[in-house]
Amino acid sequence: MKGNPLRGIGDERPDNTSIDWRVVKRVLGYTRPYAAKRNAVFALTALRALQKPALAWLLAAIINGPVSRGDYRLAVIETLGFGCLLLFTAAVFHFRQRNALELGESVVHDLRNDLYENLQRMPLSYYHKTKLGRILSRVITDIEAVRRGVQQVFFFSLLLIGQMLGSAALMLHYNWVLFCLLLGVGPLIWATNRHFHPRLSRFSRTAAESSSRLTGNLAESVRGIRVIQGFTRQERGERIFEGYVDRLAKDNVVLAAESALYVPLLDLGSQLFIAAMLVVGGYGALHGFAGMEIGSLIAFFFLPALFFQSLQQLGNLYTQTVTSMAGAERVFQLIDLRPEWTDVSDAIDLPDPRTPAAPAPGARVELRGISFGYDPERRVLHDISLVAEPGQTVALVGHTGSGKSSIINLVAKFYLPTEGELLVDGHEIRRLRTDSLRHQLGIVLQTNFLFTGTIRENIRFGRPSASDKAVTEAARRLDCLDLFESLPRGLDTDVGEGGANLSLGQRQLVCFARALLADPRILILDEATSAVDPVTEARLQRALSTLLAGRTSFVVAHRLSTIVRSDLILVLDHGRIVERGSHLALLAARGPYHHLYRQFVFSGLAGETDGSKSTARDNFIP
Repeated sequence: MKGNPLRGIGDERPDNTSIDWRVVKRVLGYTRPYAAKRNAVFALTALRALQKPALAWLLAAIINGPVSRGDYRLAVIETLGFGCLLLFTAAVFHFRQRNALELGESVVHDLRNDLYENLQRMPLSYYHKTKLGRILSRVITDIEAVRRGVQQVFFFSLLLIGQMLGSAALMLHYNWVLFCLLLGVGPLIWATNRHFHPRLSRFSRTAAESSSRLTGNLAESVRGIRVIQGFTRQERGERIFEGYVDRLAKDNVVLAAESALYVPLLDLGSQLFIAAMLVVGGYGALHGFAGMEIGSLIAFFFLPALFFQSLQQLGNLYTQTVTSMAGAERVFQLIDLRPEWTDVSDAIDLPDPRTPAAPAPGARVELRGISFGYDPERRVLHDISLVAEPGQTVALVGHTGSGKSSIINLVAKFYLPTEGELLVDGHEIRRLRTDSLRHQLGIVLQTNFLFTGTIRENIRFGRPSASDKAVTEAARRLDCLDLFESLPRGLDTDVGEGGANLSLGQRQLVCFARALLADPRILILDEATSAVDPVTEARLQRALSTLLAGRTSFVVAHRLSTIVRSDLILVLDHGRIVERGSHLALLAARGPYHHLYRQFVFSGLAGETDGSKSTARDNFIP
């Protein structure tokens, strides 16, 4: 890869550089189910916001009262009251913090569920266009930012604002002259915030996007580690990952540098006010100017400190606020994302004739003039028409990219046709509820995925309500029970992440058993036996006759043994059906299928020279 390896990979740059209160309102909307706890946090926040100014007021009252009069007994009593207020303040802090944390956890709980629910509704096209790391970043990193926003930022910001207002009110009460000095610092604070807030917002969003890109690259690298190591491309991967790390580090440094300049400028304003207060307040206390008292002056040392300390903390929180809001924006973008298509409002269920006592009759599947393109501007299927009668097996053959997988994607309703109609038992697929169709459909892919758990649990995935006996019977009917029982723990053997503890052939056998247990009316096999060795496949072919019996099946295969038994063979070329018929009829026609078959035969004969005749003849590789 020449140039910057990061160029063009997720370079989102949000333009919004201010707090979007609509996002804040929407996050707060997730607190409605927990209104009692939320209201308790609001009340405790308001109470605690008044407690520190109240402590300063009580301290000034003690100094101006019993201390200045020399009343030791009253000073002790009021000091004890001061201590009780401190204990009450600590108790309020505990309950406010605890309830805020619990409320934040509840909000994150509901957000994650909503996010996952929407992801489950997304069609395959979304996952083909979206990096896994992007999705993981939304579900983990961005939602954690929302958690911090609720637990630490929002209510703490309200607390700081309350403390500032309480402190300002007391300062105005004690001495309006000194309070006017505080107002004089206001323009400096306003100008500082006006300059830094947009910049901090922009840098925070940039850093968040860099973090998302880093997560995406890491997820991609972990998933592709076998390819990376197989081609010894570790150094290239390290360079690309280092580029993401460098960008994130630079973005974080820029954000930190801006924040490190912003907060000291706020602190400078507070120090200027304290210096001016010492001059004016000290003169007033010594000369009786503007009715200043020693206790009030001492209180003024606490109140401005509390006021500006709260202001500085708000400045520090602003970066976290923007980061949390940026995370919430990305989370809501994914929650609000609508699928490219959904079931129509009046969609019906596909009638299911299956009963416990009767075998599953196959469905009639018809494609009428189907054209389709993953990109509407580029069609991969052109005017495809075919009929699969109940119980028939239809084999799809052709070179890579000829449209075989696209046809089965349409039959499974992973995509909708761009043009034409696809009917199942006479019902147009757009008028059928997707779930009802897929409840009667089974699919086994070339690249099979097993979930973390045991072999038994993965087979039961085809029918979660199935008993252990039914799972065992499915493996026995498939003639692979002995293979599973030979493993250390039999059907209770842990498959590992993605099936890592099983061989490729064993994984595919698990998926076959899973499909058999589901008892589908429509069965899709997408090169499902390509990774099974000839000895295993010999057993599997005997079991396939059981699996295919009575079901309408679509088979994409490179193995001749799978194709020759099909009722109908379709030869595809560049998205068009160029030939159709049975194996013998197509050979007799001496067309494209005959040419492919001759290629297979000659490759099989060539294989005899290295002792691989049986293997070569068992593979049909157009």
